[in-house]
Amino acid sequence: MTSSEIAPQPLTIEQHNVAFVAEPGVVLRGWLFRPAGAESPLPTITMAHGYAGTAHHGLFRFARAFAQAGFVVLLHDHRNFGGSDAPDPCDIDPWQQIADWRSAISFLESRPEVDATRIGLWGTSYAGGHAIVLGATERRLKAVVAQVPTISGYEQGLRRVAPDAVSSLEAAFIEDDRRRFRGEPGQRISVVGDGHDQPAAYRSQDAIDFYLQDLPANSWRNEVTLRSGRAARMYEPGAWVARVSPTPLMLVVAMTDTITLTGLALAAYERALQPKKLVMVQGGHFDPYLSQFYTASEAAVAWFHEHLRRSPEDQP
Repeated sequence: MTSSEIAPQPLTIEQHNVAFVAEPGVVLRGWLFRPAGAESPLPTITMAHGYAGTAHHGLFRFARAFAQAGFVVLLHDHRNFGGSDAPDPCDIDPWQQIADWRSAISFLESRPEVDATRIGLWGTSYAGGHAIVLGATERRLKAVVAQVPTISGYEQGLRRVAPDAVSSLEAAFIEDDRRRFRGEPGQRISVVGDGHDQPAAYRSQDAIDFYLQDLPANSWRNEVTLRSGRAARMYEPGAWVARVSPTPLMLVVAMTDTITLTGLALAAYERALQPKKLVMVQGGHFDPYLSQFYTASEAAVAWFHEHLRRSPEDQP
């Protein structure tokens, strides 16, 4: 069965604003896409953005491509970013984001247009790491795509933070803990910056261009909590990769990724068990959103078509 037999393309899609409760007092917001006029329930993809970004950082393009391929798609902003509630603005706790994503899956199960037995997950960059963890621990998922995923915060830190800067960074983390203990606001740094007088998570020009792209007014600010960086350095999604099986896993890896690091992703792929697939794309970390979008998106569509279609015994 070919993808064209499953979902003739292109399809007209509908886009709706949605909201769901992640925990009492915290509402996450996003967008639900679906092929117009399609019979429900449909296979569904849940997706979210990476480190300190929002859905407007290149994800609408993927969401529309998936919906045009015949899927219902839920795209949400993580808590503390974009349109979602922000109990601690610009703070990133990977494990909280993962817990929230489970709520997104439960929200999808409640929707009449969703076939709850055919839900896949797509995550990119930091959320690509989440995709691996959720693939290993969330058996409601029937297929996973992790694009340019975070594999090891520790190993990334070794390569991206100069050895002579580590002690001052650790001292900053400790002082930030003390400030929060005293009830003072935690320190914040820029997400991207090219000057060494202002701390920033990323300094490369491609990261600056990506994060500072033209976005809707007031949808994002160039700021992240310092403790988010400590959490990132402690985050090890690659430890879970062998446990994703038997859920099908695709890794989309950029050949010259200096953010989440090509070599770490390839080593993680080797540790993953079947069923799995590796897709290599030209360029660096941000190219799957840009010059390599069609390669990355079409590979994901094919993977979801293969693994979210009905089995023969489920056919009417």
